[in-house]
Amino acid sequence: MPWFEYKGRDSQGNEAKGRVEAASESAVADMLLSRGTIPLQITSAKENTGFDFSRVFQRQINLTELQIFTRQMYSLVKSGIPILRAIAGLAESTNSKKLKKALNAIHEQLTSGRQLSTAMNQHPDVFNSLYVSMVHVGENSGKLEDVFLQLASYIEREQETRRQIKAAMRYPTFVLLAIGIAITILNILVIPKFTSMFSRLGADLPWATKLLIATSNAFVNHWQIMLIVLAGSIIGIKAWLGTDKGEKQWDLWKLKLPVVGSIIERSTLSRYCRSFAMMLNSGVPMTQALSLVADAVDNKYMHDQIVGMRRGVESGDSMLRTSANSKLFTPLVLQMIAVGEETGRIDELLTDAADFYEGEVDYDLKNLTSKLEPILIGIVAVMVMILALGIYLPMWDMMNAVKGG
Repeated sequence: MPWFEYKGRDSQGNEAKGRVEAASESAVADMLLSRGTIPLQITSAKENTGFDFSRVFQRQINLTELQIFTRQMYSLVKSGIPILRAIAGLAESTNSKKLKKALNAIHEQLTSGRQLSTAMNQHPDVFNSLYVSMVHVGENSGKLEDVFLQLASYIEREQETRRQIKAAMRYPTFVLLAIGIAITILNILVIPKFTSMFSRLGADLPWATKLLIATSNAFVNHWQIMLIVLAGSIIGIKAWLGTDKGEKQWDLWKLKLPVVGSIIERSTLSRYCRSFAMMLNSGVPMTQALSLVADAVDNKYMHDQIVGMRRGVESGDSMLRTSANSKLFTPLVLQMIAVGEETGRIDELLTDAADFYEGEVDYDLKNLTSKLEPILIGIVAVMVMILALGIYLPMWDMMNAVKGG
C-alpha cells in the first residue's frame, strides 16, 4: 500500500503534517478528517526501492478466512445488526489469530468514532486497498450490504481460480519432485559404485561418464557447499524479489513463461476487468478505480501499465485509447470496451470481458497437463540418455577390450 505525505490544519488552526500509509489520496483525506484535521495538501511519498526484509516472512490472511468474514458481514448487515456489534461478534467467533487481532483493533477504533473503512485501512495485511475502498464507497452511498455481497462473490471467484491453478500444477510438480529425488539417489548411491569400477579401467572415459562422475563427486564430497549455495541463492532471490525492480522483472518474466505464461496473463486480466467493473458499478470515479485496481492485479508490471492508463485518462484520452496503448488486451476485449464507452455501460462490458478471460483460463487449465507432458517426457528422456551413455559406453569398451584380448 502506498505512502502519502500531507499538510493541513488541526481543530485549533495549527499546522499539521506527516506521513501515512493508505489506499488512496481520498482515503488519506477521510483519515485526517476523522482525526479532526483539515487536509490542505496530499502528495504521494517517494517509494523506497530497497529491500524490506520483513516482506520475506510477511503472511497475508488466507482468502478462505477473508471470504467467510465478508459473507458473514453481508448477512449481519443485511439483518440490521449494528456494525460495532457485528465486528465484536465476529472477532469472538473467528479462529484466525491475525483476523481476530485486526477485528479487535477495528472495534476499538469504531468505538472512538472512526469509520469502518478508515479502521480497516490500518490493517493492509488483512484488507487490501480494493477491499477498503469498496467498504468506503458502501458507507458513503448507504449500500454497505451490497458492497459486502460483491466482495464475497469476487473473493469466491479468486479462490476458484487459484484452486484450478493448483490442481493443474499438481501433476507436473509431482513429476519434477520425483525426478529430483531420483537424481539425488543415483548420485549418492548408484554412480559411486560404477565410478570405482571405471577408475580401475584406466581408459579415457566418454563425456557422459565424466559428467556423471563429476556430479556424483559434488553430491558426495561437497554436499555442504551445495547446501550453502542453495540457501544463499534462495535468500538472494527473495531479497531481489523484495525490491521494486526485482518484483517488476519477475512479474514480467512470469507472463512470458512457456505454456503457463499466457494463463497467468489472462487470469490477471480477468481480475483487472472484474475488479474494475465492480468499482465502477459501485460509483467509484474512473481514475481512482484504476489506481485501486492497479494494486489488485498483484502483478507489478501490469500495475505500472494500468497506472499509465490512469495517467492517460487524466490527460483526456478515452478509455479505449489508453487500453489499446497499454497493449494488454486482445482486439475482442478492446472492441467490448469501445462499445461500453459508447453506450455508457462500460462496467457491464468489463464484466463480460472478465467472463471471456475466465472461460479461456478454465479451458487452458483443463488442457495444461497435456501441454506439459511432452516437456516432462523430454526432461526424463534426456536424463535417461545421459545415464545410459555414461554407464553403458565404458562397459561396452571394457567388453570390447576383453574380447580383443
